[in-house]
Amino acid sequence: MILKEMMTVVRQDCLAPNIFSLVLKGEMVAEMKPGQFVHLKVPDKSMVLRRPISISEIDVKKREARLIYRVEGQGTAVFSKLQAGDEIDVMGPLGNGFPLAHVEANQTILIIGGGIGVPPLVELAKQAHQRGARVVSVIGFADRQAVILEDELKRYGEVFVTTDNGTYGQKGYVSTVVDQLSQSFDAIYACGAPAMMTYVDERFEHHPHAYLSLEARMACGMGACYACVVRPKGGKEHENQRVCKEGPVFATGSLVL
Repeated sequence: MILKEMMTVVRQDCLAPNIFSLVLKGEMVAEMKPGQFVHLKVPDKSMVLRRPISISEIDVKKREARLIYRVEGQGTAVFSKLQAGDEIDVMGPLGNGFPLAHVEANQTILIIGGGIGVPPLVELAKQAHQRGARVVSVIGFADRQAVILEDELKRYGEVFVTTDNGTYGQKGYVSTVVDQLSQSFDAIYACGAPAMMTYVDERFEHHPHAYLSLEARMACGMGACYACVVRPKGGKEHENQRVCKEGPVFATGSLVL
């Protein structure tokens, strides 16, 4: 169900350079699922298009959702000025989230995240842990300053951190760690930069429960404008799928990346 609501800012914190954590309160939270996103209206009349922000954590009892975003332009810069008590126009929850119905107790799942792709994986880790699954997370960043959400993920399982320059954790990319893991996984979930998504897609192409959460520029956020299309493998030129509607989560091996 897609809703539209004026949600209230509970708090906002800066987690890392240009990375902000925004907690919103509202009835919409009851409908949210891990892997979905919301479309925020910029509280500035000069900016017409909403901005898509992934949902990082969900607290249904408190009716609070935590969003984590990176300031990349004028719209997100406006968001970074919001303070507790402010209201913001929110549309959502949007998109298809991470499939979790098949995750059972005593299974082991692998979570792979890169940079600003890590936030939507936190609620996923929490809910998989609640199902009794063992959670292994591999998260990668450019450098030590960019590392976020390590402690949050550690609540739910083992966490490996990589940095490109080796200033924190293991030097290298997430693939450096993933390729060294010897155990098999019952499910794999990933979100991050295009190069990382291509690696995960190829590495787990034939896994029955491996999923990618894609990022894309969007306009409407509901599938009407076709601004965020991706091409399915084996599909014809006109048989595109929309990241905002059919995604943002897709099975590995299903798209031309």
